[in-house]
Amino acid sequence: MKDSPPPAKRRRYDAAFRAEALRLASESRSTQAAARALNIDPKRIYKWQKEALTPVAAARGAELDPATAAELRQLRAANRRQAQELDILKKAIAIFSQTPDQ
Repeated sequence: MKDSPPPAKRRRYDAAFRAEALRLASESRSTQAAARALNIDPKRIYKWQKEALTPVAAARGAELDPATAAELRQLRAANRRQAQELDILKKAIAIFSQTPDQ
């Protein structure tokens, strides 16, 4: 039986490389082109883009300047208020759309 070659080690990308890849992808308007230029899999850039949109990026140590942090708090508060208003409106529609039993 032939010995299979050892598995390739996973490359690790630091935060600076990820940031550069995301910047390149956004500037070129083509994630595929950015991936080819950096010689990485496009799926990896898509994953990084998705992660950048979630709070996970902040949990990984991405520090925000005070103005951005304040704006983020305001936007989250507004989002919570709008979600509550939407729930109230949905309940009101359900109540008023019921037909009376006559």
